[in-house]
Amino acid sequence: MPAQAGSRGSGGCRVKVSSIGYVCRDGIRNIWRNKMMSVASISTVAISLFLLGFVWLFITNVDHMVTSVESELEINAYIETSYTRDQGAELSEQISRLPGVATTSFVTKEEALIILNGRFGADANLSDTVGVYNPLPDLIKVKATDPDLVPGLAMRLENTAGIEMVRYGKGMVERLLQTADWVRRAGLLGLLGISVAAIFLISTSIRLTVYSRREEITIMRLVGATNWYIRWPFLVEGLFIGVFGSVMACGILYYGYLGLAKYLTENLYFIPLLSDMEILINMGLNILAYGGLLGLIGSFLSVIRYLRV
Repeated sequence: MPAQAGSRGSGGCRVKVSSIGYVCRDGIRNIWRNKMMSVASISTVAISLFLLGFVWLFITNVDHMVTSVESELEINAYIETSYTRDQGAELSEQISRLPGVATTSFVTKEEALIILNGRFGADANLSDTVGVYNPLPDLIKVKATDPDLVPGLAMRLENTAGIEMVRYGKGMVERLLQTADWVRRAGLLGLLGISVAAIFLISTSIRLTVYSRREEITIMRLVGATNWYIRWPFLVEGLFIGVFGSVMACGILYYGYLGLAKYLTENLYFIPLLSDMEILINMGLNILAYGGLLGLIGSFLSVIRYLRV
């Protein structure tokens, strides 16, 4: 009987083991009794979490693309022609010990010519074109420990004795880093906005359910039920609404993303789309947990407001 749940005062938020079955059954019964409102709430939550998951996937893929590009960022430091081959190799060793340098690679002008020839295709034969005189200088390829260090490291190499010229995609690298940072910030704001909207929608749905059962709640109070004994079924209802909505959203995202990934792989193969299933599964589990949490928060805000002593 509700009167056994505790005194009518604050009563705490604890629920007896014997009451857990009642709480869960009553939460599910609330959803079934208000089928139209529940379906609307679940659908709305599913749409909200779909948008949230879409933004999440977008941010993750942008990070993946940026990381792929950043991993290929390198500085080409061209050695002065007056330096001998041994001096160039020694200079490469010195640069490798600089702070912020991950790796260095000494490339002779003969190797550079072969690399350049490969970019022009199999029909190109630059060795015969240039003849004995190879105009390319020896160079040192430098990779930084952090992409953000590339501009500063390039500037330091420009002032290093023996380095004639430095190339690293100046301007493009800075824009890339700024764009990536902007996308991350915008994505986080999007996630926050969608989360707030989902909480509001769930809270509104639970609030209507509470209002429709106001007479039943009044009777439960009269027979001695605590506020928390009354609140728990509504919290369970909000949890189920969030979980059901997140399951729908995850299903749409999963099949939609697989279709998009297949299309891009076949038509735009140069876009490095994220394909690690472990990451995608973890993301789906996070969305599922996030949906349940949003449901709890939304229902909690509603019942706390409308079931005060």
